[in-house]
Amino acid sequence: MGKTTHAPDRKEVQSLNALGINVHPDTVSLVYDDGALAESFGGSGIKDLYASRTVLLAAASACIGGLLFGFDQGILSICLTMPQFLAQFPETDPDANSSASLNKGVMTALLELGAFLGALSAGWIADKWSRKMSIVVGSVWFVIGAILQASSYSFAQLVIGRFVGGIGVGVLSSTAPMYISEIAPPNIRGAVLVLEQFAIVFGAVAMYYITYGSRYIAGDWSFRLPFTVQMAPCVVLVGVLFFLPYSPRWLALRGRDEDCLDSLCRLRNLPRTDPRVQAEWITIRAEAIRNREVQVAAHPSLQGDTTSAEAKLEVASWVDMFKKGVIRQTVIGIMLMFFQQFSGINALVYYAPSLFQQLGLDYELQLTLSGVLNIAQLVAVIVAFFALDRAGRRIILLLGSTGLVISHSIVAAMIGTYSDNWSAHKVQAWVGVAFIFCVMLSYGVSWGPLPWAIPAEIHVSSRRAKGVALTTASNWINNFIIGLITPPLITATKGYGAFAFFAAFSFASGVWTFFFVPETKGRTLEQMDKIFKSSNAIEDAEAKEQILQLMCGDVQNPVMSHGNAYKGRVQMIERADDTPRKAELE
Repeated sequence: MGKTTHAPDRKEVQSLNALGINVHPDTVSLVYDDGALAESFGGSGIKDLYASRTVLLAAASACIGGLLFGFDQGILSICLTMPQFLAQFPETDPDANSSASLNKGVMTALLELGAFLGALSAGWIADKWSRKMSIVVGSVWFVIGAILQASSYSFAQLVIGRFVGGIGVGVLSSTAPMYISEIAPPNIRGAVLVLEQFAIVFGAVAMYYITYGSRYIAGDWSFRLPFTVQMAPCVVLVGVLFFLPYSPRWLALRGRDEDCLDSLCRLRNLPRTDPRVQAEWITIRAEAIRNREVQVAAHPSLQGDTTSAEAKLEVASWVDMFKKGVIRQTVIGIMLMFFQQFSGINALVYYAPSLFQQLGLDYELQLTLSGVLNIAQLVAVIVAFFALDRAGRRIILLLGSTGLVISHSIVAAMIGTYSDNWSAHKVQAWVGVAFIFCVMLSYGVSWGPLPWAIPAEIHVSSRRAKGVALTTASNWINNFIIGLITPPLITATKGYGAFAFFAAFSFASGVWTFFFVPETKGRTLEQMDKIFKSSNAIEDAEAKEQILQLMCGDVQNPVMSHGNAYKGRVQMIERADDTPRKAELE
């Protein structure tokens, strides 16, 4: 990959003619019209997701982190009730150990704690060594953790293995979506935002039924087999990544403009002379130069290619996320993931058999319904894929919170009122089961995919990577807390207290959404200024226009000159904002 470099300063920007690029007549028009550029690559339907073999492989790699986390959910939900597993690890057996509930929570939560640390480290690894290398690092961590878990004969080794594997899950979950969003063509980038949640749920369903079948194995392989099988996607992923191109945006950030163009040509399967490739390449270079300018302006004394300078700049960039003009977006991302986890979804996935037991169901029925519960969430996520850009973000979140409050409350009422004698109240038991499914459906459509999607929309380009990383870290630390507290909560309150607890937080999520979460449907990044009452996005837009003038000035035509294009962009921003800005910007 060569020596670490960075995007050029504005005074070092070379024009297209100076770079020897044979510019197509339509290129400049596409550069100044984001909508036309996106539309030029095709539609945004499902068939367009599979239009490129290279992008399809990259999409599969992007989903691996979510898939592995889903695998973990599917394994544990059965293993925690499997006699062979409890016999090998009596620390998790409530009949053999009075601290079993706490031990279950520790074992479950350690993966999330490792994932939290992995997510925080992923940003630095991905920026310094590339998105591809970061995915490789995450895969290696996960495989080591899976080996430790599959070979465990002690509870301590099992816990350590889950922590190590969690680091890999965290790195992958933070890096892979970044990689796919950076290599996908503009027309399908929005749709891909839902795929991370889809991968999590699909992984949970697939591994649940693998473990459901392996439980009939008499010996230890009943649980060791699923722990071993979960390594397979990582091995495939590392092999596939060898043939995939580096992210064009990472190459531009490192000042490797020629490599950036070559990468785009491979990804789009188009020649260098194609106006779509040229326009996308130009906008990527402009964004990389602007991101560099933001860093230099904020921390001029920390610039340099030394390890010490890069480490200090990395720390300072994280601190910037909590300063005026950025902190509101940062907090929204963090709180979205907080409420996602405190809606109780992972408690349901991890401990569904235990919760169904609270409703008086027999062991086989507990496991059967737990599997169907995961399938219900998968269906809900598919619905969200089609509804996201039609209904809007806020209304879906508000409806999801309402559904969660009603469903959690009814289940809590059924358990709290009738759990002493389920045999005489079978109808009430099945009412409880039905509303557990309503919990899953309400979550799968709303609070499942949207906390992954909204943070990528509300941050300006120069802050987006750190903003998404903080959001991902919030997901894992809150997941850690839920995994730790749920088993004792279920045991101490006979199940109904857990549902009442999650109902309260679901209500809080609706109130918080109503007052603090903006509607981002149909908004451009520049139009976010009106929502957050800042000038970051407009400043970024103005700076990028000036950089584009330096790049394209010698090949522009009178109709699509820099001045005309920028005037149209400012007018578009003014239509979204009641505050006049044109005079300020001119």
